Amino acid sequence: MVQVKLKRVYENTGSGDGFRVLVDRLWPRGVKKDNLHYDWWAKEISPSPELRKWVHEDPISRWDDFTALYRKELSESGATMDFIEKIKKYDVVTLLYAAKDPARNHAMILKSYLMEILS
Repeated sequence: MVQVKLKRVYENTGSGDGFRVLVDRLWPRGVKKDNLHYDWWAKEISPSPELRKWVHEDPISRWDDFTALYRKELSESGATMDFIEKIKKYDVVTLLYAAKDPARNHAMILKSYLMEILS
C-alpha cells in the first residue's frame, strides 16, 4: 500500500519523501521553479478555481462545506482515478502544498480521500 505524506513546498526535501507531487493549481509564491524538487505537478487534482476562491473568502466558517465540496469534485473527476493509478506504483508519495495552515488545507483533504480509496 502507498504511504501518503504531506509537506509544505517551503520545507526541505527529505530522503524519505519518495515520489513528490505538487498538488497546487497555482505555482507557490516565492519559490523558483529550479529550487523546488518535485516529480510531478498534478494541477488537475487540486480544487477548482471557483472553489479555491470561495473558501479563501472565509476559510474558517466555510471549512466543513469546502471539505465536502472538494471531496465531491474528487469523486466526480476522471483526473482522480488517473492520479491514483499513477501513484499506486510508489511506496511513498509526498503531496506538496503551499498553504500556510497545516490543519486546514486541500492537501490534507486529498490525503484523507486517497487513503480511503487506497486502503
